[in-house]
Amino acid sequence: MTPPDTILVVITRRIGDVLLTTPLIRSLRRAWPAAQIDILVFAGTEGILAGNPDINRVITVVQRPTFGAHLRLLAKLWRKYDLALSVPPGDRPTLYAFAAGRQRVGMIVDDKKNRWKKWLLSQWVAFDNVGMHTVLMNLQLAKLLGVEPCHEVVSTWQSEDELPVRNSLPFDPSVQSYAVLHVYPMFAYKMWRPDAWAELARWLSDQGVRVVLTGGKSPEEEIYIQHLLPLLPADTVNVAGKLSLGGVAYLLNQAHAYVGPDTAVTHMAAALGIPTVALFGPSNPVKWGPWPTGFGENCNPYQMKGSQRVGNVVLLQGGGDCVPCMEEGCDRHISSLSDCLQNMPAKSVINALCELMKLPHYLQGGSAHLG
Repeated sequence: MTPPDTILVVITRRIGDVLLTTPLIRSLRRAWPAAQIDILVFAGTEGILAGNPDINRVITVVQRPTFGAHLRLLAKLWRKYDLALSVPPGDRPTLYAFAAGRQRVGMIVDDKKNRWKKWLLSQWVAFDNVGMHTVLMNLQLAKLLGVEPCHEVVSTWQSEDELPVRNSLPFDPSVQSYAVLHVYPMFAYKMWRPDAWAELARWLSDQGVRVVLTGGKSPEEEIYIQHLLPLLPADTVNVAGKLSLGGVAYLLNQAHAYVGPDTAVTHMAAALGIPTVALFGPSNPVKWGPWPTGFGENCNPYQMKGSQRVGNVVLLQGGGDCVPCMEEGCDRHISSLSDCLQNMPAKSVINALCELMKLPHYLQGGSAHLG
């Protein structure tokens, strides 16, 4: 195809989805280095793209605009770009791409209900929500365009993100080893037990590794962490709600290790190359497993069943024949807990860290059973 001068990538989803679009964006940048590449995202997710050198401009849209605001955005975008890509298969991103691009490519759920979207796109690919990793699914759009795929997840920050991190740490990160724990996911069905976090944190402290907690600004998260802190080593540092996403990336980049559930910060840690333990229960590891640094193969990094190590990531999967159920917890709602995660022993996580950190002795029991 004729090299486009202007490109819009539409990724109106959650923060983790935006981050896992960065391999596609980098593929476009390498194919067309002179092009202007703009990204359209939901307001509040743009921080994950801070400092990304592949992007010229980030456009934000509220998740629930008024009808008038929606029409104004479509008019503003109308045929402004040579090429527009709709990464999610939803109605709105497809409409945004249709409005914006003289040529449009996107994903579609290939069923009767969604086939009308084919008329809005120049080219399309069928969306696989189960059997293909999100990074690889996104790169199918590069394949449609004849663009060489780049598999690198890009987690970046800006210089102004660094000072708040240094001000938040009561130690020199170039001297003191520390591990980042992300203890509170957005949904309860991805949560681990407080006493297990406490056992892990005490073990890290015994190894001379300081514990740093990350998190967001929600009142529920703040309350959870405040109740957890008395169980943790006295020198635990809590930076939850104090850093931008760019600041979290900078913090992770200096860390000795990371442990967290299926959440965007876990994807950031994996992308930055630090030893990462990802706690998985109901979630589909084939689709959502953290993409390991340097993994450039055009295949899924993870299998559906079992704990496994790929590169700098150990994906620990909870036990049970039903895992992964791909449901919202055992009671099938977002406030429900998941037995597979609640029953995961801290020793399994500690053993995984021992392997990643190349410590000489494993604890007895609680084996991670890595494939």
